[in-house]
Amino acid sequence: MDIFYGSLLSLLVIVISCSLCFAFFRPAADANLPPGGRGWPVIGETIEFVTTGLKGHPEKFILDRMTKFSHHVFRTSLILQDVVVFCGQEGNKFLFTNENKLLLQWLPPSVGKILPFSDHNRTKAKMVRKYFKPEALRQYVPVMDMVTQKHFQTEWEGKDQIMTQKLIKNFTFLLACKIFFSIDDPEWAKTLSGPFEKLAPGIFSIPINLPGTPLRKAINAATFIRKELTAIVKRRKIDLADGKASPTQDILSLFLCDDEAKYMAEIEVADLIVGLLIGGQDSTSSTCAVIVKYLAELPEIYEGVYKEQIEITKSKASKELLNWEDLSKMRYSWNVACEVLRLVPPTQGTFREAITDFTYHGYSIPKGWKLYWSTNSTHKNPNFFPDPEMFNPSRFDNKRPTPYTFVPFGGGGHQCPGKDFVRVEILVFMHHLVTKFKLEKLIPNEQIIFSPVPKLEKGLPIRLYAHKP
Repeated sequence: MDIFYGSLLSLLVIVISCSLCFAFFRPAADANLPPGGRGWPVIGETIEFVTTGLKGHPEKFILDRMTKFSHHVFRTSLILQDVVVFCGQEGNKFLFTNENKLLLQWLPPSVGKILPFSDHNRTKAKMVRKYFKPEALRQYVPVMDMVTQKHFQTEWEGKDQIMTQKLIKNFTFLLACKIFFSIDDPEWAKTLSGPFEKLAPGIFSIPINLPGTPLRKAINAATFIRKELTAIVKRRKIDLADGKASPTQDILSLFLCDDEAKYMAEIEVADLIVGLLIGGQDSTSSTCAVIVKYLAELPEIYEGVYKEQIEITKSKASKELLNWEDLSKMRYSWNVACEVLRLVPPTQGTFREAITDFTYHGYSIPKGWKLYWSTNSTHKNPNFFPDPEMFNPSRFDNKRPTPYTFVPFGGGGHQCPGKDFVRVEILVFMHHLVTKFKLEKLIPNEQIIFSPVPKLEKGLPIRLYAHKP
């Protein structure tokens, strides 16, 4: 929790030492703004936005204001910005289908301080998407299987109890290092995983660059990571030129062989990869940890996943690795994962920016204002998901949710490029988890908090019961 409160306290010091009147008395661009309020001077409603997540109920900030102001759209003030929150299926559709027409992706100012090439790399990110499409990922399934098997053998087997969340973070980061760079050295991964954990809190913090703040810690961590990855990119370029590396051995090699990528500086490539890893690392590790939580506390769900996965094991020869066709058989397991993604999405929402004045539901949206969409305005809406708090994987049986209501990876042109990569990683993880162990939670009522990504408050200690051969 201190990562956010440190930023907020730093900001409060600045607020007290400067004029507070500006935030209250700046003129509105249009009297017909959406309903809502700005909250406190300068800091707006950021404190409540953050603390509802830290208390385990990030949806409260959104749903309370939908009830009070409008189920379609309301305004607020977050991270020093005037913000309009678009709600529900209609709001999601409007934002996702109007990119580059009425709005653009917007990143907090802290991103540019942490990753200096982030603005430039927004266009370059489109180049990377093709390397995360299903047809490109097929070749990595056996590699993921080998890394996952080794992880469970070294970190889980032979242990009575584990701290699940930490182990899974180490696993997902090591797996990313293997797929991105062909590096499977656990010690090297641990050297970088610590600094990586400081990036997301800095990105989503108040942009105050003072010693001890999350932003300063993230800037220092990014500097270290960038140096390490730039050296790897530089070496890989040389190895590719000398024929010592294969163009298809990992995502970095594929990318460096792209005609456009050849003209990028090594540090730009490093920043682009860091941006991809931030999203992938946090979303996958948090989702896998929450999957463990639900499998440990819901025996009937566990049995359904176990039955499906053990059938896949029986259909394969001894030591035969998983392949793409095996993943297509994991329908119930993916339904379970989707229900976890609905209840505990890895991101609560993201920002856009209005690039022109426009109207929405009769309200004026001024150019330059920030626009926000939230997973919680649909994921926990009973109109789209009856009994929304109930864990029910059958919601995804042989049907898709109403368009623009199930959005754990966003939507539109800025939908998470790694969503298929995450799917593969999660399913391979679930396969080895349930075929090797039964699970028991050691803290029955351990809470999920959001800071900013979901995590178990106490690290999810689990007792393991190995299946008999």
